[in-house]
Amino acid sequence: MSNNISINKTTKPLVEKLIEKVSELNLSIETTEGGAKIIDAGINTSGCLESGRLITEICMGGLGYVSLSMSNNIKEWPLSIHVHSSNPVLSCLASQYAGWNLSFVKEEDNFNALGSGPCRALAQKEEIFKDLNYKDKFFSTVVILEVDRRPPQEIIDKITTDCEISEKNLTLILTPTRSLSGCVQVVGRVLEVGMHKLHEIGFPLKKVIDGFGSAPVPPPAPDFLIGMGRTNDAILYGGQVHLYVDVDDDEAYELAKRLPSSTSKDYGRTFAEIFKEYKYDFYQIDKLLFSPAKVIVTTLKTGKTFVSGEINTELVNQSFSK
Repeated sequence: MSNNISINKTTKPLVEKLIEKVSELNLSIETTEGGAKIIDAGINTSGCLESGRLITEICMGGLGYVSLSMSNNIKEWPLSIHVHSSNPVLSCLASQYAGWNLSFVKEEDNFNALGSGPCRALAQKEEIFKDLNYKDKFFSTVVILEVDRRPPQEIIDKITTDCEISEKNLTLILTPTRSLSGCVQVVGRVLEVGMHKLHEIGFPLKKVIDGFGSAPVPPPAPDFLIGMGRTNDAILYGGQVHLYVDVDDDEAYELAKRLPSSTSKDYGRTFAEIFKEYKYDFYQIDKLLFSPAKVIVTTLKTGKTFVSGEINTELVNQSFSK
């Protein structure tokens, strides 16, 4: 993987834009004693669709382009998010994927979070970076946390230490899943979910040239569990991804066949129902479920295209209407 691109450098202007528009986007910002900026994008603020869109581009390391529009894919829920990256491996797997464990236990006060964003490429705390063969180096960074409370100072210290930056050069963006900003940026991971499954099944990452994804935007939820259910269902049952790959026809066909969420034994119920069945243990859910509903794979060698899976309107309606 090329180290010529610094995803922290490409993201910096987007973070500056978000900070500049904090009031306009219904967000708030505070500064820690050490100088870190903490942006509230849905805890004590309302946020908005545009803040969610911009935060999604930040999550994607400045290598993704995100838009919102009305689509015809699901009649009852036409508002959709569309994400595109011409460098989907770095954008999705080195930045957007929420893979950095940023949990802290102090007596009875537990803080649990998974960090996403270009900070991960500085910290190098995940096995996936060995496969990516990518490491970034930059003086500032940003971390996105899907949490409903401010992280303790110990978490901030861990991030700055592992990323080898000063606290004044750190920005944290807090996006609870139940918020408007949060549900947009979570569903904006539709391409990333497809890329992560592609990595899980062992497809050669260097063969992925371009990628596009879209999914319906669910309504904000009254609590975390409903929010998590709706945002997952938006991808698992309403999401679709189009990948352009540099492989022979048979490899493209196999990839298309293996990628959709319908290949999982847990497919066919809302995420909330599945989660409840496994006693709210996220890691008991079949990994193969975490994929877009519909996958289109085009091979650049012949232009042949293979389609697998389908949009499940019934389950999207069931989830979004609860």
